[in-house]
Amino acid sequence: MAKIGFVFPGQGSQKQGMLAELAAENPTLLDTFTRASEVLGTDLWRICQSDPDSSLNQTEITQPVLLAASVAVGTLWLERGGPRPAVMSGHSLGEYSALVLAGVLAFEDAIAVVHRRGKFMQDAVGPGEGKMAAIVGLDDTKLIEICARAETIGTVSTANFNSPGQIVIAGESAAVDYAVERCKEAGAKRALPLNVSVPSHCPLMKPAAEALAEVLAGITFSAPSIGVVQNVSGAIQTEPEQIKENLVKQLHKPVLWVDCVRAMHEVGVKKLVEIGPGRVLCGLVKRIVPELGCMASENPQSFNNLVMEASGLD
Repeated sequence: MAKIGFVFPGQGSQKQGMLAELAAENPTLLDTFTRASEVLGTDLWRICQSDPDSSLNQTEITQPVLLAASVAVGTLWLERGGPRPAVMSGHSLGEYSALVLAGVLAFEDAIAVVHRRGKFMQDAVGPGEGKMAAIVGLDDTKLIEICARAETIGTVSTANFNSPGQIVIAGESAAVDYAVERCKEAGAKRALPLNVSVPSHCPLMKPAAEALAEVLAGITFSAPSIGVVQNVSGAIQTEPEQIKENLVKQLHKPVLWVDCVRAMHEVGVKKLVEIGPGRVLCGLVKRIVPELGCMASENPQSFNNLVMEASGLD
């Protein structure tokens, strides 16, 4: 069994100038951005390099930019002779990148879908009405109990199980604030509001999920050529319609990232490669399964070294 797995980052990994060095040495990387830009009628590479209109952090732009970035790097990996991964998973938005490279979803379809997904998410909750917060150093069960108590104030729930002892909560602003204070009282090492415009992966996203379901109903999904561990189940799903249903659920249910990483480890993966900008997921992987190596791929030196090293794995 192959020993390499791919993980794909979600929102928050974008930054101005990302992948510039890798593209300078590998101009074919830009072909993916060109295809994505043609779908939206917007120059996505220009946005992620110079961000002239300050649109990189607008979610309907962030999502297609990150999808294009990850698919471009993953495609380059295979073109350069890197081994096919045995399994893949993406964090939140990153799940779409995994599904494209697994052959489930056509790239152009995925770009159009995540662009609309971003708009649906932004429209689901008014400005200032929702919030997310990172809770560090509190037991899962205790945090779930605190969220249940905070429901007397408003909607709030666990949104991302990122690593043991690091969980993100999301919901209505007042309820999140209440939960943050209760977490501090319960002994959390840190309980910090996040600078995000949309409270993802919580019940407030149900209107967005319903709109997304209507869009996905008209998109063809195929059986995956590579297993993809999905966020809402922490398991590999092979049935196209179930994969589609899980993408809808993912908008309003928590990302079970701890389960996703453990599932990839359990199928025999020895090394993960973070495909796309940043190394946020590598940090999480180290805390979830310390013996499972994870390397970033965003600069030429690390990318070249990884391809050579991975090609030599048993």
